[in-house]
Amino acid sequence: MSGRPAQLSPEGRELLPLHVAVIMDGNGRWAKHRNLPRIEGHRRGVESARAIIRAAGELGIKYLTLYTFSAENWNRPQPEVEAIMKYLALYLKKEIRELNRNNVRLEAIGQLHRLPEFVRAQLEQSKTSLANNNGLTLILALSYGSRAEIVDATRALAEKARAGEIDPLEIDEQAITDHLYTCRVPDPDLLIRTSGEMRLSNFLLWQISYSELVITPTLWPDFRRPQFIEALEEYTRRHRRFGALHS
Repeated sequence: MSGRPAQLSPEGRELLPLHVAVIMDGNGRWAKHRNLPRIEGHRRGVESARAIIRAAGELGIKYLTLYTFSAENWNRPQPEVEAIMKYLALYLKKEIRELNRNNVRLEAIGQLHRLPEFVRAQLEQSKTSLANNNGLTLILALSYGSRAEIVDATRALAEKARAGEIDPLEIDEQAITDHLYTCRVPDPDLLIRTSGEMRLSNFLLWQISYSELVITPTLWPDFRRPQFIEALEEYTRRHRRFGALHS
């Protein structure tokens, strides 16, 4: 990608994705490059999240899923995990006014039971406060791992089969989709990954089967509206065929 457009072209606005998912990577490296504590990178990353949420809402994107805390992130040093959880709860509380002003509704996916009780309580309070909004739906992937999600869906279907509620022969792709954490939202049209890493990191593996991928070398704390617009412009230049021939 090259250039930093501040606004989408009129043609680009007509081709915007319905659902954008983002792997927000590079907070630690951003801090390391500046000889700062890793947690400072996470703090600056929150500012980037705020900017992208605002931009997505202004552009009319309906769903934005942010990979906020992975299931694997629990393996990080305990002081860092505790600091991230405190920042998360603080963010959920402080951003309610901003999100409400921008007509944003909040959802969360993942193994939410693993989150500290104070985070879960604030998450529920924030979701309730924003429940009547009908603009952008912000989905935070928290304690999230795609393989665990697929396992959970499989177990739910197995339980229904054992109870005689479903015939195993009737289990198809739609049945699995209906039992994923994301069952109420469409699959992402676009997946953005910051920091230049070329991997999916166990994020929405089922859902992004036909998503367009945009990888940017920009570290997440430096990823703001111009870089977001650039990724969207790249998406609008793609020809999505879903396995068929392009006419």
